[in-house]
Amino acid sequence: MRVLIPGGTGFIGRALVDDLVRSGDEPIILTRRPASDTGLPAAAEPVQWDAQSLGDWAAIVSSVDAIVNLAGENIGSWPWTQAKKLRIAQSRENTGSLLVKALSRAHKRPSVFLQSSAIGYYGPSEGQAIDESAPNGHDWLADVASLWEASTQEVEEMGVRRAIMRTGLVLGRGGGLLPRLMLPFRLFAGGRMGTGRQTMSWIHIEDTVRAIRYLIEHPEATGPVNLTAPGPVTNTEFSRTLGSVMRRRAWFPVPAWLLRIVLGEMSVLVLDGQRVHPRRLESMGFTFRYSRLDDALNDLLRPKLTSAATG
Repeated sequence: MRVLIPGGTGFIGRALVDDLVRSGDEPIILTRRPASDTGLPAAAEPVQWDAQSLGDWAAIVSSVDAIVNLAGENIGSWPWTQAKKLRIAQSRENTGSLLVKALSRAHKRPSVFLQSSAIGYYGPSEGQAIDESAPNGHDWLADVASLWEASTQEVEEMGVRRAIMRTGLVLGRGGGLLPRLMLPFRLFAGGRMGTGRQTMSWIHIEDTVRAIRYLIEHPEATGPVNLTAPGPVTNTEFSRTLGSVMRRRAWFPVPAWLLRIVLGEMSVLVLDGQRVHPRRLESMGFTFRYSRLDDALNDLLRPKLTSAATG
């Protein structure tokens, strides 16, 4: 299977590429980096693009079986200036529109197009359970997610199956938010953030990749699909579990006002909760390897912590 992955050098993209290579599939990564600077496996094929215009890369669209669009400016980098927010929104809309244009000119189209999005689409939920039937929210993150999803809607009119991956907090060793959440505990200053009552809808990086593969391989997968584990937890529960796995006490609560001063508008990523459930994945028969937070964190951190202690 040949899979085209715009944005394949990011956190989720690298994990997906590694999995495809191990399975004997052919990942082709659209990247703005030089081929020598991607750090991708030798079996992966990096192809340069500027993410703004059609080029030689567009011909590849006619030869792939699937497209997984992960392209977009990193939303987790600080601070959220007005210029940064504009780049985040435009990068998602522009790359989506560019891929639609390439597909419209392809003499043979892939059977499936997976479009990235995020559970920020729903807006803060204040503990209310959310599944894929919930409407979009009204804050900036919801607007960006809605724009991102709409950018590739036209591929459905071309007869290409499209599924939308609304991803939660992805937990992994090599990137994402987890290393930042671990840092206070490493400094013996970890604890809940704000009230601690906000819900964190998380998913293990391994289950994220498995879910992506599942959506590619199952033709009934269309429309929005939540990529979150079935066991969302409050921030207090997350902090206690993370501290326990790291063998640190969760004793130092960080007040919401301080986070707002330090992080500005970006503080919504840790202060606004969403209790999101993966109803579509479960109804299609997908099984999670990590449905409990303690199991996920033990898998991700214990080997690393043990080797660090003995090294």
